[in-house]
Amino acid sequence: MTLPSQSTFRILFVCTGGICRSAFAEILARHLLRERLGVVDAARFTVASAGTSAVLGATMHPFSRAELARWGLAGIARGFRSYPLDAPTVAGSDLVLTAERRHRKAAVELQPSALRTTFCLREMTRLAKAIRPDTLPGDPVERAKAAVAAARRLRGTALYVPPEEDAVPDPVSLGPGGHHHAAKLIEESLLGLIALLGSGNGGRTLSNRFPAIDSIR
Repeated sequence: MTLPSQSTFRILFVCTGGICRSAFAEILARHLLRERLGVVDAARFTVASAGTSAVLGATMHPFSRAELARWGLAGIARGFRSYPLDAPTVAGSDLVLTAERRHRKAAVELQPSALRTTFCLREMTRLAKAIRPDTLPGDPVERAKAAVAAARRLRGTALYVPPEEDAVPDPVSLGPGGHHHAAKLIEESLLGLIALLGSGNGGRTLSNRFPAIDSIR
């Protein structure tokens, strides 16, 4: 039998081209997990990204890569390569977080059983705010699994919000300002979600270690 301390959790971020929003989210999430949980527990989380229309092996958009410089991650971002979304990748993920509802729809169409574990990133953050941290297990991986299950139950009771409330707008054809806006939305969502994962095991406080999230321009 696999013990909880040995279990793993796989997170997949999805956007369109796989070189802006989901790429940024993948690299930043991996970094935040290490800082929040420590190296050992963070290694139990696998983080990946894909695009519904991605070209295999494309490099990260330079404007989105520049947004990672504030976190000291621009060098890591230079080695990024995109990956097209496919059914096995969706099926192998414990949580799929998408940039927009159309990406959520695409993931579920590829793997219908993933409906239970696929959310827009901002949707998941919104639902997570209603989850009581003290109701979740202390182990980070078991905590993540329980948080997904709780969000799934809450989704059926949540009030309707318009699509733009759940979306991270596509910055690919925009200038640096558009990429900055998308990065801020992703950062805010990830900081909240990963703080929830780490709050059960004495995880480090993120707000004192990282750049301030300034107002979205």
